[in-house]
Amino acid sequence: MTNSPVLDRPVLDHARLAELREALLAASYTADGCLDLLGSTGYAALARSEVVPALRATTGGSPLETLVRLFLLQQPVPYAAAAAALPVELCLADRWLTREGDGPVRATVDVRPYANEVAGLPSADAWVVSDLGCAVGGAGGIGAAEAAHGVARKDLVLGVGGASTTLANLAVRRPVRRVLDLGSGSGVQALHAARHGRHVTATDLNPRALHFTALTLALSGFADFETAEGSLFEPVGEQRFDLIVSNPPFVISPGSRFVYRDGGMAGDELCRSIVRGAAAHLEPGGYCHLLANWQHVRGEDWQDRLAGWVAGTGLDAWVVQREVQDVAQYAELWLRDGGDHRGPGSDYQARYGEWLDAFEAAKVEGVGFGWITLRAGGSAEPTVRIEEWPHTVEQPLGPHIESWFARQDFLRTHDDAALLAARYQLADEVVQEQIGAPGAEDPEHVILRHNRGMRRATKVDTVGAGFVGVCDGTLAAGEIVDAIAQLLGEDRVVLRDRVPESLRMLTEQGFIEPVG
Repeated sequence: MTNSPVLDRPVLDHARLAELREALLAASYTADGCLDLLGSTGYAALARSEVVPALRATTGGSPLETLVRLFLLQQPVPYAAAAAALPVELCLADRWLTREGDGPVRATVDVRPYANEVAGLPSADAWVVSDLGCAVGGAGGIGAAEAAHGVARKDLVLGVGGASTTLANLAVRRPVRRVLDLGSGSGVQALHAARHGRHVTATDLNPRALHFTALTLALSGFADFETAEGSLFEPVGEQRFDLIVSNPPFVISPGSRFVYRDGGMAGDELCRSIVRGAAAHLEPGGYCHLLANWQHVRGEDWQDRLAGWVAGTGLDAWVVQREVQDVAQYAELWLRDGGDHRGPGSDYQARYGEWLDAFEAAKVEGVGFGWITLRAGGSAEPTVRIEEWPHTVEQPLGPHIESWFARQDFLRTHDDAALLAARYQLADEVVQEQIGAPGAEDPEHVILRHNRGMRRATKVDTVGAGFVGVCDGTLAAGEIVDAIAQLLGEDRVVLRDRVPESLRMLTEQGFIEPVG
């Protein structure tokens, strides 16, 4: 395992980290333990960076309260209290804590309890190590580490945030040999991957981030991992992986001020490069998941633009756009993230102008955000779906993503006759809604609504409603269609010609599932 030396960060020593981990567990400094201590109100307030409720809930001096004050709230605590909760001299020697003279002790990093959840496995206690103030709800704000330890803002390592949990919930989780976390940051994705991957490789351009990734994994009890410094796929050469996950620095910005967010390439080239490079690094059947931003360019269809990223890779792809911001909204979001709104008004206006100038030069009218899933399916005619879906989805979505790709394989290998010969069953939690005027004999519309996964809804006709109503895997689809034709007095041949299109749609969107 390779590690970049980072002198002002905690020491990476597996044996000593095991001692620290035992102390955290003994004090119930876990996600559940903190929730029990702070209550739902205090916990929710902390996620909004409001610390007063948590401060009020941690005045008793117990080991758990001391650890919350140290590592979550970043408050000084008396040496004696820290000694009752931790192997304090070890923590001081290994730079988890700092102390001036005989004064109180302070945390040097944010150590955040994390429920390491993987679909199909029980939740496991873990901890994510990041710079002070750099996780969601980080006390003191994102500049805390810079103020306390002189860490340059561009090198800060972020902790758990909304993007990292979104990506963790998207990944297909199954036992695999090798996983790559591309742009690992504090190691959130590597942490999940270590539970179902035999070996994890984490890469990042920032050596400080790799050190934090190693701390996160080792403190959480994992040892079979390696870190490698460099850009994109460069550090792994020609190695291939069963799973690649990436929460890259996807922000489309003029310049590269912050390593943790700015891609340093023109426009959305960094995200395109990951998509293009994934094919050479995926084992057959392997998946790649990434979050991305992409430009909406004047005169171009954004879906055609994304299709161009995938074209020629041989990979199946499912791209989902979750949100679009106009260029002014986008610039304001990331200028605030960089703290520019707190500086002199003239500086803020100048930086704002730089962003708008860059977008105008590139003819960019908006920026899309979403997720991209790629799979090395091995088909000569890969399936590529690019869609906009701003609606609520069920998390974790990973199992539904894996099922979606499996259904594409089924559809790709079944012509109309084979579709009619197959048997199907109604997916779990699909409901039927009938819409019409009160008192009307027949509904104007019949809607199928799926309450799982993407939570889609679609309108069906009388034949479609009748089909799903008896779709239990017992009869072939053609047999059901023949029975419906007889019931409605329609020509069975005509109906058999019409139904396969609906079967494809209902299967593709997950309302029905092939049996066997």
